[in-house]
Amino acid sequence: MFRLSRYLHALSKGATVAPKPKPVMMGTGPVVIWNLIRRCNLACKHCYATSADIDFEGELTTDEVYAVMDDLKSFGVSVLILSGGEPLMRPDIFDISRRAKEMGFYVGLSSNGTLIDKNSIDDIAKIGYDYVGVSLDGMRETHDYFRRKQGAFDESIAGIRLCQETGLKVGLRFTLTQDNASDLPDLLQLMRNEAIDKFYLSHLNYAGRGNRNRSSDLHYQMTRDAMDLLFETCWQDVQSGQRREFVTGNNDADGVYLLHWAKQHLPDHVDTLHQQLLRWGGNASGVNISNIDNLGTVHPDTMWWDYCIGSVKQRPFSEIWQDVSDPLMAGLKAKQRPLEGRCAECRHLNICGGNSRTRAWQLTGNPWAEDPGCYLDDAEIGVVDMPQRIEVTPYRRQKASGQNSL
Repeated sequence: MFRLSRYLHALSKGATVAPKPKPVMMGTGPVVIWNLIRRCNLACKHCYATSADIDFEGELTTDEVYAVMDDLKSFGVSVLILSGGEPLMRPDIFDISRRAKEMGFYVGLSSNGTLIDKNSIDDIAKIGYDYVGVSLDGMRETHDYFRRKQGAFDESIAGIRLCQETGLKVGLRFTLTQDNASDLPDLLQLMRNEAIDKFYLSHLNYAGRGNRNRSSDLHYQMTRDAMDLLFETCWQDVQSGQRREFVTGNNDADGVYLLHWAKQHLPDHVDTLHQQLLRWGGNASGVNISNIDNLGTVHPDTMWWDYCIGSVKQRPFSEIWQDVSDPLMAGLKAKQRPLEGRCAECRHLNICGGNSRTRAWQLTGNPWAEDPGCYLDDAEIGVVDMPQRIEVTPYRRQKASGQNSL
Protein backbone atom coordinates (compact mmCIF):
# COMPACT_ATOMS: atom_id res chain seq x y z
CA MET A 1 0.00 0.00 0.00
CA PHE A 2 1.33 3.42 -1.00
CA ARG A 3 0.19 6.25 1.29
CA LEU A 4 0.45 9.13 -1.15
CA SER A 5 -0.93 11.81 1.18
CA ARG A 6 1.60 10.99 3.87
CA TYR A 7 4.51 11.72 1.54
CA LEU A 8 3.14 14.91 0.01
CA HIS A 9 2.14 16.34 3.39
CA ALA A 10 5.60 15.53 4.73
CA LEU A 11 7.24 17.30 1.80
CA SER A 12 5.15 20.40 2.35
CA LYS A 13 6.30 20.59 5.98
CA GLY A 14 9.89 19.45 5.55
CA ALA A 15 9.07 16.46 7.75
CA THR A 16 10.02 12.82 7.40
CA VAL A 17 7.87 9.73 7.06
CA ALA A 18 8.68 7.02 9.57
CA PRO A 19 9.94 3.80 7.98
CA LYS A 20 7.87 0.63 8.22
CA PRO A 21 8.72 -1.37 11.34
CA LYS A 22 10.39 -4.70 10.82
CA PRO A 23 7.82 -7.41 11.59
CA VAL A 24 8.33 -9.84 14.45
CA MET A 25 11.89 -8.77 15.22
CA MET A 26 10.54 -5.44 16.49
CA GLY A 27 7.47 -7.05 18.06
CA THR A 28 5.24 -5.88 15.24
CA GLY A 29 3.25 -8.43 13.26
CA PRO A 30 1.85 -7.83 9.78
CA VAL A 31 -1.43 -6.17 8.90
CA VAL A 32 -3.96 -9.00 8.66
CA ILE A 33 -6.64 -8.75 6.01
CA TRP A 34 -9.16 -11.34 7.13
CA ASN A 35 -11.83 -12.65 4.78
CA LEU A 36 -14.16 -13.89 7.49
CA ILE A 37 -16.84 -15.02 5.05
CA ARG A 38 -16.91 -15.74 1.34
CA ARG A 39 -20.64 -15.23 0.92
CA CYS A 40 -21.66 -11.95 -0.68
CA ASN A 41 -24.92 -10.43 -1.83
CA LEU A 42 -23.19 -9.22 -5.02
CA ALA A 43 -21.11 -10.91 -7.73
CA CYS A 44 -18.66 -8.20 -8.81
CA LYS A 45 -16.70 -8.60 -12.05
CA HIS A 46 -13.26 -8.26 -10.44
CA CYS A 47 -13.79 -10.01 -7.08
CA TYR A 48 -10.51 -11.64 -6.02
CA ALA A 49 -12.41 -14.00 -3.68
CA THR A 50 -14.84 -15.15 -6.41
CA SER A 51 -17.66 -14.74 -3.89
CA ALA A 52 -21.33 -15.65 -4.40
CA ASP A 53 -24.58 -15.49 -2.45
CA ILE A 54 -24.30 -19.05 -1.12
CA ASP A 55 -22.90 -20.65 2.01
CA PHE A 56 -19.36 -22.02 1.80
CA GLU A 57 -18.53 -25.10 3.86
CA GLY A 58 -15.64 -25.22 6.30
CA GLU A 59 -15.53 -21.58 7.33
CA LEU A 60 -14.01 -20.76 10.72
CA THR A 61 -16.37 -20.94 13.67
CA THR A 62 -16.66 -18.09 16.15
CA ASP A 63 -14.50 -19.93 18.68
CA GLU A 64 -11.86 -20.65 16.03
CA VAL A 65 -11.81 -16.99 15.07
CA TYR A 66 -11.33 -16.01 18.72
CA ALA A 67 -8.43 -18.44 19.11
CA VAL A 68 -6.74 -16.98 16.04
CA MET A 69 -7.26 -13.47 17.40
CA ASP A 70 -5.51 -14.42 20.64
CA ASP A 71 -2.53 -15.73 18.68
CA LEU A 72 -2.43 -12.65 16.45
CA LYS A 73 -2.42 -10.35 19.47
CA SER A 74 0.42 -12.20 21.18
CA PHE A 75 2.33 -12.18 17.88
CA GLY A 76 2.26 -8.39 17.73
CA VAL A 77 -0.43 -7.91 15.10
CA SER A 78 -2.11 -4.56 15.65
CA VAL A 79 -4.30 -4.10 12.57
CA LEU A 80 -7.21 -6.29 11.48
CA ILE A 81 -9.14 -5.52 8.30
CA LEU A 82 -12.36 -7.55 8.37
CA SER A 83 -13.46 -8.39 4.86
CA GLY A 84 -15.31 -10.96 2.77
CA GLY A 85 -17.28 -11.65 0.62
CA GLU A 86 -19.47 -9.20 2.46
CA PRO A 87 -18.49 -9.33 6.16
CA LEU A 88 -21.86 -7.94 7.26
CA MET A 89 -23.44 -11.21 6.08
CA ARG A 90 -21.61 -13.14 8.79
CA PRO A 91 -24.03 -13.56 11.74
CA ASP A 92 -21.32 -13.08 14.39
CA ILE A 93 -19.56 -10.15 12.71
CA PHE A 94 -20.40 -7.72 15.51
CA ASP A 95 -19.35 -10.18 18.23
CA ILE A 96 -16.01 -10.66 16.47
CA SER A 97 -15.60 -6.93 15.87
CA ARG A 98 -16.46 -6.05 19.47
CA ARG A 99 -13.93 -8.53 20.82
CA ALA A 100 -11.26 -7.24 18.44
CA LYS A 101 -11.81 -3.68 19.64
CA GLU A 102 -11.72 -4.80 23.28
CA MET A 103 -8.39 -6.52 22.59
CA GLY A 104 -6.94 -3.25 21.32
CA PHE A 105 -6.74 -4.00 17.59
CA TYR A 106 -7.18 -1.27 15.00
CA VAL A 107 -10.28 -2.68 13.30
CA GLY A 108 -11.29 -1.82 9.75
CA LEU A 109 -14.44 -3.00 7.99
CA SER A 110 -14.27 -3.56 4.22
CA SER A 111 -17.80 -3.62 2.80
CA ASN A 112 -19.67 -3.12 -0.44
CA GLY A 113 -21.89 -0.73 1.50
CA THR A 114 -25.25 -2.10 0.38
CA LEU A 115 -25.97 -3.69 3.76
CA ILE A 116 -25.08 -0.58 5.74
CA ASP A 117 -28.62 0.60 6.32
CA LYS A 118 -31.00 1.73 9.07
CA ASN A 119 -31.19 -1.83 10.37
CA SER A 120 -27.42 -2.24 10.80
CA ILE A 121 -26.02 1.24 11.37
CA ASP A 122 -26.63 1.29 15.13
CA ASP A 123 -24.64 -1.93 15.59
CA ILE A 124 -21.89 -0.64 13.29
CA ALA A 125 -21.70 2.62 15.22
CA LYS A 126 -21.57 0.84 18.59
CA ILE A 127 -18.55 -1.16 17.46
CA GLY A 128 -16.73 2.05 16.62
CA TYR A 129 -14.75 0.70 13.69
CA ASP A 130 -11.56 2.68 13.17
CA TYR A 131 -12.30 2.80 9.46
CA VAL A 132 -15.07 1.66 7.11
CA GLY A 133 -14.04 1.19 3.48
CA VAL A 134 -16.82 1.06 0.88
CA SER A 135 -16.06 -0.14 -2.63
CA LEU A 136 -17.28 1.86 -5.62
CA ASP A 137 -16.43 0.97 -9.22
CA GLY A 138 -17.47 4.27 -10.72
CA MET A 139 -20.52 6.45 -10.84
CA ARG A 140 -24.05 5.02 -10.84
CA GLU A 141 -24.24 3.36 -14.28
CA THR A 142 -20.71 1.98 -14.20
CA HIS A 143 -20.91 0.81 -10.60
CA ASP A 144 -24.20 -1.00 -11.04
CA TYR A 145 -22.79 -2.71 -14.13
CA PHE A 146 -19.68 -3.90 -12.30
CA ARG A 147 -21.70 -4.97 -9.25
CA ARG A 148 -24.32 -6.66 -11.40
CA LYS A 149 -27.13 -5.11 -9.41
CA GLN A 150 -29.35 -2.19 -10.31
CA GLY A 151 -29.44 0.30 -7.45
CA ALA A 152 -26.18 -0.88 -5.83
CA PHE A 153 -24.60 2.56 -6.21
CA ASP A 154 -27.42 4.38 -4.42
CA GLU A 155 -27.42 1.80 -1.63
CA SER A 156 -23.65 2.19 -1.14
CA ILE A 157 -23.85 5.99 -1.06
CA ALA A 158 -26.65 5.78 1.49
CA GLY A 159 -24.47 3.49 3.60
CA ILE A 160 -21.56 5.93 3.42
CA ARG A 161 -23.78 8.79 4.57
CA LEU A 162 -25.11 6.76 7.50
CA CYS A 163 -21.54 6.03 8.62
CA GLN A 164 -20.66 9.70 8.39
CA GLU A 165 -23.69 10.68 10.43
CA THR A 166 -22.45 8.48 13.28
CA GLY A 167 -18.96 9.99 13.13
CA LEU A 168 -17.20 6.96 11.63
CA LYS A 169 -14.22 7.51 9.33
CA VAL A 170 -15.25 6.25 5.92
CA GLY A 171 -13.44 5.92 2.62
CA LEU A 172 -13.99 4.99 -1.02
CA ARG A 173 -12.25 1.95 -2.49
CA PHE A 174 -11.89 1.97 -6.27
CA THR A 175 -10.35 -0.73 -8.49
CA LEU A 176 -9.00 0.88 -11.67
CA THR A 177 -9.68 -0.90 -14.97
CA GLN A 178 -9.97 0.13 -18.59
CA ASP A 179 -13.76 -0.06 -18.25
CA ASN A 180 -14.06 2.48 -15.44
CA ALA A 181 -11.02 4.79 -15.73
CA SER A 182 -13.14 7.55 -17.25
CA ASP A 183 -15.19 7.67 -14.02
CA LEU A 184 -12.20 8.56 -11.84
CA PRO A 185 -12.56 12.37 -12.12
CA ASP A 186 -16.25 12.17 -11.17
CA LEU A 187 -15.45 9.86 -8.24
CA LEU A 188 -12.90 12.34 -6.92
CA GLN A 189 -15.53 15.06 -7.25
CA LEU A 190 -18.00 12.80 -5.41
CA MET A 191 -15.44 12.49 -2.64
CA ARG A 192 -15.41 16.30 -2.34
CA ASN A 193 -19.17 16.65 -2.52
CA GLU A 194 -19.77 14.00 0.13
CA ALA A 195 -16.86 15.13 2.35
CA ILE A 196 -15.43 11.59 2.35
CA ASP A 197 -12.24 11.12 4.38
CA LYS A 198 -10.24 8.71 2.26
CA PHE A 199 -9.79 7.47 -1.30
CA TYR A 200 -8.08 4.15 -2.00
CA LEU A 201 -7.22 3.37 -5.61
CA SER A 202 -6.39 -0.26 -6.27
CA HIS A 203 -4.79 -1.34 -9.53
CA LEU A 204 -6.29 -4.47 -11.05
CA ASN A 205 -4.45 -7.55 -9.83
CA TYR A 206 -4.81 -10.97 -11.40
CA ALA A 207 -6.78 -12.93 -8.81
CA GLY A 208 -10.26 -14.44 -8.75
CA ARG A 209 -12.58 -12.76 -11.24
CA GLY A 210 -9.91 -10.07 -11.60
CA ASN A 211 -7.81 -12.74 -13.32
CA ARG A 212 -10.60 -13.70 -15.72
CA ASN A 213 -11.19 -10.04 -16.51
CA ARG A 214 -7.58 -8.98 -16.86
CA SER A 215 -8.05 -8.23 -20.56
CA SER A 216 -9.61 -5.04 -19.18
CA ASP A 217 -6.40 -4.01 -17.44
CA LEU A 218 -5.43 -0.47 -18.34
CA HIS A 219 -3.00 0.37 -21.04
CA TYR A 220 0.08 1.89 -19.44
CA GLN A 221 -0.72 5.45 -20.56
CA MET A 222 -4.19 5.27 -19.04
CA THR A 223 -2.64 4.20 -15.73
CA ARG A 224 -0.23 7.11 -15.88
CA ASP A 225 -3.06 9.54 -16.59
CA ALA A 226 -4.98 8.24 -13.59
CA MET A 227 -1.94 8.59 -11.35
CA ASP A 228 -1.28 12.11 -12.61
CA LEU A 229 -4.82 13.09 -11.66
CA LEU A 230 -4.53 11.49 -8.22
CA PHE A 231 -1.16 13.17 -7.53
CA GLU A 232 -2.47 16.56 -8.63
CA THR A 233 -5.63 16.20 -6.55
CA CYS A 234 -3.66 15.21 -3.47
CA TRP A 235 -1.16 18.05 -3.90
CA GLN A 236 -4.01 20.56 -4.23
CA ASP A 237 -5.35 19.24 -0.92
CA VAL A 238 -1.95 19.68 0.71
CA GLN A 239 -1.63 23.25 -0.55
CA SER A 240 -5.14 24.15 0.61
CA GLY A 241 -4.66 22.62 4.06
CA GLN A 242 -7.15 19.78 3.64
CA ARG A 243 -6.46 16.49 5.38
CA ARG A 244 -8.14 13.99 3.07
CA GLU A 245 -6.20 10.78 2.59
CA PHE A 246 -5.19 9.29 -0.76
CA VAL A 247 -3.79 5.76 -0.93
CA THR A 248 -2.98 3.37 -3.77
CA GLY A 249 -2.44 -0.37 -3.80
CA ASN A 250 -1.40 -3.37 -5.91
CA ASN A 251 1.14 -1.47 -8.02
CA ASP A 252 4.23 -0.34 -6.15
CA ALA A 253 5.49 1.39 -9.27
CA ASP A 254 3.28 4.25 -8.00
CA GLY A 255 6.08 5.31 -5.67
CA VAL A 256 8.60 5.49 -8.51
CA TYR A 257 6.14 7.30 -10.74
CA LEU A 258 5.57 9.88 -7.97
CA LEU A 259 9.31 10.50 -7.98
CA HIS A 260 9.21 11.19 -11.74
CA TRP A 261 6.13 13.39 -11.24
CA ALA A 262 7.95 15.37 -8.56
CA LYS A 263 10.88 16.02 -10.91
CA GLN A 264 8.47 17.98 -13.11
CA HIS A 265 6.27 19.61 -10.50
CA LEU A 266 8.29 19.74 -7.25
CA PRO A 267 11.96 19.66 -8.34
CA ASP A 268 13.22 21.15 -5.07
CA HIS A 269 11.77 18.21 -3.14
CA VAL A 270 13.02 15.33 -5.31
CA ASP A 271 16.06 14.37 -3.20
CA THR A 272 14.04 14.38 0.01
CA LEU A 273 11.25 12.38 -1.58
CA HIS A 274 13.72 9.84 -2.94
CA GLN A 275 15.10 9.19 0.54
CA GLN A 276 11.59 8.85 1.96
CA LEU A 277 10.63 6.33 -0.71
CA LEU A 278 13.74 4.26 -0.07
CA ARG A 279 12.59 3.93 3.56
CA TRP A 280 9.17 2.78 2.33
CA GLY A 281 10.67 -0.10 0.34
CA GLY A 282 7.62 -0.98 -1.76
CA ASN A 283 5.90 -4.34 -1.95
CA ALA A 284 5.16 -5.87 1.45
CA SER A 285 3.48 -9.17 0.49
CA GLY A 286 4.61 -11.91 2.84
CA VAL A 287 6.28 -9.37 5.14
CA ASN A 288 4.03 -6.55 6.39
CA ILE A 289 0.82 -7.65 4.68
CA SER A 290 -0.92 -10.99 5.22
CA ASN A 291 -4.22 -12.66 4.54
CA ILE A 292 -6.40 -15.27 6.24
CA ASP A 293 -9.28 -16.52 4.13
CA ASN A 294 -12.71 -17.78 5.19
CA LEU A 295 -11.46 -21.36 5.62
CA GLY A 296 -8.50 -20.31 7.77
CA THR A 297 -5.95 -20.70 4.99
CA VAL A 298 -3.07 -18.21 5.20
CA HIS A 299 -1.76 -16.42 2.10
CA PRO A 300 1.08 -13.93 1.50
CA ASP A 301 -1.59 -11.31 0.76
CA THR A 302 -5.19 -11.18 -0.48
CA MET A 303 -4.23 -11.66 -4.13
CA TRP A 304 -2.50 -15.03 -3.51
CA TRP A 305 -5.65 -17.08 -2.92
CA ASP A 306 -4.34 -19.90 -5.11
CA TYR A 307 -1.24 -20.20 -2.93
CA CYS A 308 -1.44 -21.68 0.57
CA ILE A 309 1.30 -21.27 3.16
CA GLY A 310 -0.62 -22.98 5.97
CA SER A 311 -3.90 -23.19 7.84
CA VAL A 312 -4.77 -21.73 11.24
CA LYS A 313 -6.85 -24.87 11.81
CA GLN A 314 -3.62 -26.88 11.89
CA ARG A 315 -1.09 -24.53 13.51
CA PRO A 316 -0.95 -20.94 14.79
CA PHE A 317 -0.66 -18.03 12.37
CA SER A 318 2.45 -16.90 14.25
CA GLU A 319 4.23 -20.13 13.32
CA ILE A 320 3.02 -20.11 9.74
CA TRP A 321 4.11 -16.53 9.13
CA GLN A 322 7.66 -17.06 10.36
CA ASP A 323 8.17 -20.33 8.45
CA VAL A 324 10.45 -19.77 5.46
CA SER A 325 10.63 -23.42 4.40
CA ASP A 326 8.11 -22.48 1.72
CA PRO A 327 10.07 -21.19 -1.32
CA LEU A 328 7.71 -18.31 -2.04
CA MET A 329 7.76 -17.03 1.54
CA ALA A 330 11.53 -17.40 1.67
CA GLY A 331 11.83 -15.30 -1.46
CA LEU A 332 9.34 -12.66 -0.34
CA LYS A 333 11.09 -12.24 3.01
CA ALA A 334 14.59 -12.22 1.52
CA LYS A 335 16.55 -8.99 1.78
CA GLN A 336 17.04 -9.21 -1.99
CA ARG A 337 14.17 -11.00 -3.73
CA PRO A 338 15.27 -13.35 -6.57
CA LEU A 339 13.73 -11.22 -9.30
CA GLU A 340 14.19 -11.62 -13.03
CA GLY A 341 13.76 -9.55 -16.20
CA ARG A 342 13.16 -5.80 -16.00
CA CYS A 343 12.51 -5.95 -12.27
CA ALA A 344 15.96 -7.41 -11.57
CA GLU A 345 17.66 -4.65 -13.55
CA CYS A 346 15.46 -1.75 -12.42
CA ARG A 347 17.38 1.15 -10.89
CA HIS A 348 14.40 1.80 -8.58
CA LEU A 349 14.14 -1.72 -7.20
CA ASN A 350 14.88 -0.46 -3.68
CA ILE A 351 11.79 1.73 -3.90
CA CYS A 352 9.17 -0.64 -5.33
CA GLY A 353 10.55 -3.93 -4.01
CA GLY A 354 9.77 -5.74 -7.25
CA ASN A 355 6.09 -4.76 -7.37
CA SER A 356 3.31 -7.37 -7.58
CA ARG A 357 4.56 -10.94 -7.68
CA THR A 358 0.98 -12.15 -8.20
CA ARG A 359 0.76 -10.72 -11.71
CA ALA A 360 4.03 -12.38 -12.68
CA TRP A 361 2.81 -15.69 -11.21
CA GLN A 362 -0.54 -15.58 -13.00
CA LEU A 363 0.92 -14.82 -16.43
CA THR A 364 4.07 -16.96 -16.38
CA GLY A 365 3.85 -19.44 -13.52
CA ASN A 366 7.08 -17.85 -12.22
CA PRO A 367 6.59 -15.54 -9.21
CA TRP A 368 9.98 -13.89 -9.78
CA ALA A 369 9.45 -12.86 -13.40
CA GLU A 370 9.11 -9.17 -14.18
CA ASP A 371 5.79 -7.60 -13.19
CA PRO A 372 3.81 -7.09 -16.42
CA GLY A 373 1.74 -4.43 -14.66
CA CYS A 374 4.66 -2.00 -14.28
CA TYR A 375 3.67 1.05 -16.32
CA LEU A 376 7.12 2.69 -16.35
CA ASP A 377 9.14 2.52 -19.55
CA ASP A 378 12.69 1.17 -19.84
CA ALA A 379 14.29 4.61 -19.80
CA GLU A 380 12.48 5.58 -16.59
CA ILE A 381 13.76 2.53 -14.74
CA GLY A 382 17.19 2.55 -16.33
CA VAL A 383 17.19 -0.76 -18.19
CA VAL A 384 18.58 -1.30 -21.68
CA ASP A 385 18.86 -4.15 -24.16
CA MET A 386 16.11 -6.17 -22.47
CA PRO A 387 14.02 -8.79 -24.28
CA GLN A 388 10.50 -7.83 -25.34
CA ARG A 389 8.27 -7.22 -22.33
CA ILE A 390 5.72 -9.75 -21.12
CA GLU A 391 2.36 -8.82 -22.60
CA VAL A 392 -0.42 -7.98 -20.16
CA THR A 393 -2.70 -10.16 -22.29
CA PRO A 394 -3.29 -12.90 -23.40
CA TYR A 395 -3.42 -15.61 -20.76
CA ARG A 396 -0.08 -17.39 -20.67
CA ARG A 397 0.07 -19.29 -17.42
CA GLN A 398 -0.75 -22.98 -17.43
CA LYS A 399 -2.49 -23.83 -14.17
CA ALA A 400 -0.29 -26.03 -12.01
CA SER A 401 -1.76 -29.45 -11.29
CA GLY A 402 -0.88 -29.11 -7.62
CA GLN A 403 -1.23 -26.04 -5.43
CA ASN A 404 1.93 -24.10 -4.71
CA SER A 405 3.87 -25.54 -7.66
CA LEU A 406 6.68 -23.08 -8.36
